[in-house]
Amino acid sequence: MTSSTRQFRAQAIPTVIMVILAPLFCGLGLWQLDRAEQKRSQGSALEMRRKQPQLSLNGPLPDAEQLLFRKVKAEGRYLNQSSVLIENRKHQGKTGYHLVTPLQLLENAGVVLINRGWIAHDQLDRALLEAEIEETVRIEGEVRIPRPPAIELQQVGAEPSAEPPRWPFLTLDRFSDWSDLEILPVVVLQSPQDRHGFVRQWPHPRVSDLMHIGYAVQWFAFALITLLVWLRLSLHKPKEKEQGVNR
Repeated sequence: MTSSTRQFRAQAIPTVIMVILAPLFCGLGLWQLDRAEQKRSQGSALEMRRKQPQLSLNGPLPDAEQLLFRKVKAEGRYLNQSSVLIENRKHQGKTGYHLVTPLQLLENAGVVLINRGWIAHDQLDRALLEAEIEETVRIEGEVRIPRPPAIELQQVGAEPSAEPPRWPFLTLDRFSDWSDLEILPVVVLQSPQDRHGFVRQWPHPRVSDLMHIGYAVQWFAFALITLLVWLRLSLHKPKEKEQGVNR
């Protein structure tokens, strides 16, 4: 009679592999859970900044990172000769530009860049004429800090002209070098409620932890699979013994 009961007998090589991989996968899963918690904390902090009272850029300012996503107001004059156009900006499937103009804050409070909104490619000439505002303006908006692209190609700086130079992206260092202006290390996305602007439907950045949760589940699944494979390799059928039958 043959027994179907399996015997547990761990083998050396599968056991060593399991001892290495299972804790490693669990550690990676816990790390991703920690990253998810950091994202949730970051999202909560950013939402709290949005709910804080509006801050005036004409007064004392905190660190640039503390200004990120804060609602601000400013009063000054546009330095129209130092405007730039940021190319290939999309709005409802159409290609256009973002017009960025430095604002000289009143009382020598410095210079801040204002992203005044999106301009359709076929409306550029008329929009640039409307953008030539000489009087003092009061603007409201939300602070961003532009990040350079992962790969930044060297570009030749453009001189101020009747039509603003066109750049593929905006970085604060490049603008400062090109314009010879000492600017605040932020950009203000002008509020849609302000006058003297163009299309201003700014994306609302969201900090999500879903990606890290998904990665954590993946790593824990790998740890479970490793353990199950090791258990399967450690279970063996007993060797059948031939029994002689004396007749």
